[in-house]
Amino acid sequence: MRLDKYLKVSRLIKRRTVANEACDAGRVMVNDKVQRASYDVRIGDVIEIAFGTKAVKVEVLEVQETVRKENAKEMFRYL
Repeated sequence: MRLDKYLKVSRLIKRRTVANEACDAGRVMVNDKVQRASYDVRIGDVIEIAFGTKAVKVEVLEVQETVRKENAKEMFRYL
């Protein structure tokens, strides 16, 4: 699954266009490397997102095309 879509489906970022812009701006790192929105997310990847002065770091536990809002938090684990 594409990185921008994963960020939207897992609800780490609210909209896919915002996720795409964050990737283009270099604010999203996967396994300590800045990645483009087209990066293929796999289970075990560590994603770090810079939100202004804060940073969110998560580990990918599941990759699903669609998921209910209640189950979205099961797709990743905060580090």
